[in-house]
Amino acid sequence: MKSHAQAVVIGGGVVGCSILYHLTKFGWTDVVLLERSELTSGSTWHAAGGMHTINSDPNVSKLQKYTVDLYREIEEYSGQDIGLHMTAGVMLAATQDRFEWLKSVRAKGRYMGLEAEIISPREAHELMPLLDPDQFVGALYDEVEGHLDPYGATQAYAKSAKKNGAEIELHTMVKDLVQNPDGAWRVITDKGEIITQHVVNAAGLWAREVGRMTGLELPVLAMEHMYLITEDMPEVVEFNETAGKEMLHVVDFDGEIYLRQERKGMLMGTYEKDCRPWSPKQTPWDFGHELLAPDLDRIAPSLEVGFRHFPAFNNAGIKQIINGPFTFAPDGNPLVGPIGGVRGLWSACGVMAGFSQGGGVGLALANWMINGDPGFDVFSMDVSRYGDYATLAYTNAKVQENYARRFSIRFPNEELPAGRPLRTTPIYDRLEAAGARFGAAFGLEVPLWFAQAGEVDTFSWRRSTDFDCVGAEARAVRESVGLSETSSFAKYRVTGSGASDWLDRMLACRIPAPGRMTLAPMLKHDGKVIGDFTLANLGENEFFIAGSGVAQDYHMRWFEQHLPGGGSVWIAPYGLELAGLSIAGPDARKVLELVTDEDVSPKAFKFMDVRQLDIGLAPAIVGRVSFTGDLGYEIWMKAEYQRYVFDLLMEAGGAFGIRLFGSRALNALRLEKNFGTWAREYRPVYGALESGLGRFVAVSKEADFIGKWAAAAEKENGGRLRLRSFVVDARDADVIGDEPIWLDGKVTGWVTSGGYAHASQKSVAMGYVPKEVADVSEGWEIELLGERLTARLQSVPLFDANAQRMRG
Repeated sequence: MKSHAQAVVIGGGVVGCSILYHLTKFGWTDVVLLERSELTSGSTWHAAGGMHTINSDPNVSKLQKYTVDLYREIEEYSGQDIGLHMTAGVMLAATQDRFEWLKSVRAKGRYMGLEAEIISPREAHELMPLLDPDQFVGALYDEVEGHLDPYGATQAYAKSAKKNGAEIELHTMVKDLVQNPDGAWRVITDKGEIITQHVVNAAGLWAREVGRMTGLELPVLAMEHMYLITEDMPEVVEFNETAGKEMLHVVDFDGEIYLRQERKGMLMGTYEKDCRPWSPKQTPWDFGHELLAPDLDRIAPSLEVGFRHFPAFNNAGIKQIINGPFTFAPDGNPLVGPIGGVRGLWSACGVMAGFSQGGGVGLALANWMINGDPGFDVFSMDVSRYGDYATLAYTNAKVQENYARRFSIRFPNEELPAGRPLRTTPIYDRLEAAGARFGAAFGLEVPLWFAQAGEVDTFSWRRSTDFDCVGAEARAVRESVGLSETSSFAKYRVTGSGASDWLDRMLACRIPAPGRMTLAPMLKHDGKVIGDFTLANLGENEFFIAGSGVAQDYHMRWFEQHLPGGGSVWIAPYGLELAGLSIAGPDARKVLELVTDEDVSPKAFKFMDVRQLDIGLAPAIVGRVSFTGDLGYEIWMKAEYQRYVFDLLMEAGGAFGIRLFGSRALNALRLEKNFGTWAREYRPVYGALESGLGRFVAVSKEADFIGKWAAAAEKENGGRLRLRSFVVDARDADVIGDEPIWLDGKVTGWVTSGGYAHASQKSVAMGYVPKEVADVSEGWEIELLGERLTARLQSVPLFDANAQRMRG
């Protein structure tokens, strides 16, 4: 075993071997993979080996498509047979709700180049005669589905990597990871040490244990997962002989099962409600190529549905039951990327769909390690999406919930209860008493809307229980004044003698004068938007930044990577030490005047002014800005003052009919202003000009900010896309994101977000279209639940188009 390497990958499953291969493919050949046993030990060897491109997240779908397309390449390059069977597949819907979901999945595929087709149950039966068409209402057919040999595919990655110069050390157990003062890592094994600049945790079932070697508790949990293999089935043999091909893959969501052919029989797997975690606290180091005891009683309800939906199984004998552990993150997506605050430590774990996602994960991580950027929008897989709140107990609760619901419908307005409430603000009880219905953002309870007495949550793809209440909240803001909690925003404090110069290099905007605020895009080196913030200059080398709460750790990782040495700049998130409230609407100033002695008149407190002032007895930072696009103020105070300030504002606002409003009303209000939001309109695949943030990018300022020259080039060549808003002729449902945008009968773009703008009584969609057609006013359609609806370009905001009220 060598003593030094550029990178060390820990774990010899399909993900670890994929990462090793991609590192070598892109030029890093001084790399080593360490495996405590044999390749595929852990979860890989007993996986069902299924693969598909369709995913509810289009960005994940792109990586899954890359993975499937890669298999022929590595099979040829390595000379290793991977047992590839491209059979195609059908996803089945036994209910109308599920069928509508399948239509939305098909729609997403339109603008990603994924070929899929909505078909009838009878057509599905013709393709896959084991199913009973009377049990279903519709299906989605996809040609790019299949299965492979897990051992062969893993070996193909490994042999390809070794062919490129990588080394693989089997039966080599990592005992500890120690970082030297210079940042290099000592990878201590039972066969010696390797010094390396980069360590990749792809340890699968042992990812937690490897993480703990560095003081990190990764949010992953292994779950028992069962599938059965039948004896030979005459129906399968007959189909093979008659059709000359294998049975299709099947996903039966309502039955919580998936199927594929296995030799002359069938494989049936389940995601049962009565699920079981495996080794929830510590994974045994001596576990390897073992299976767990099967438990047919536990999966019996799913099998009963499966046997009803696929009657031929009633006459089939069971040859084998496989029960093995697979790791999951709380939301079921992988945990990929650099670990914030720790140089050279990388995560690639929780990849439960390894044969659909392993190639894409390897590609993204290798890009990230070598080029400093994954090359894709992988935020939904980024390890930074979970903070310290994701403890072992939290993870265990959420993973079990996710597993039990893996084939269930998650409606747009549905919130899941496991692991909640966990993080709450001081006024949580006040909001709850007022009828708040909460969601969770970065583990924090956030009021979504406020129910009136007797109202009960219902969920669907169409407008639901919350619709009228959200409308009343939005109208209250536009007509008088509303109050919302803003504590879920990420808040950062930046101080030090070098703070202004550093921010001038980090952010693309001009640094505001003391007492002023500005919108502040943050760009990557390629000019793409990696963050959008509000930057406030509090004077005396102190700055306040507000941004997306769910991206706090994501952005802190970027900030810390670019901090100068010498201690001239200090940045830290406030977290819940700083709480927030916002008042907005035409009467907002009148309310503020009642709770402060300061002059807040239009001339004394202008739009985008910021100051420290007292709200009643409580000190606060107050900025004249509001995401509602109305006259408004954001008020930030230490958490111990929030209840006091909340009560004071509600009392003062009583005379004006002040009303609480949640994030759904806020969404409706910002749509009226064509305001984009992080993770939807603003993502690291869009340029500043494309996203409409170009006016805040100061390419002429002296500072050489990150992405400056790329932003200048985009300004010169115009980029590819434009963010646009549309009014949609919707009836009883509104877009939520990822729907295709049509122009003159062709798919031209995609929706990033939308909803109903209650105060304007319009259904709105925001999305990206090519710049060449971005100003075409007619001929647009947006596909929603399988129907193409007329849409009209909304070039100016529906509300306050000249910003008179916002600035007045």
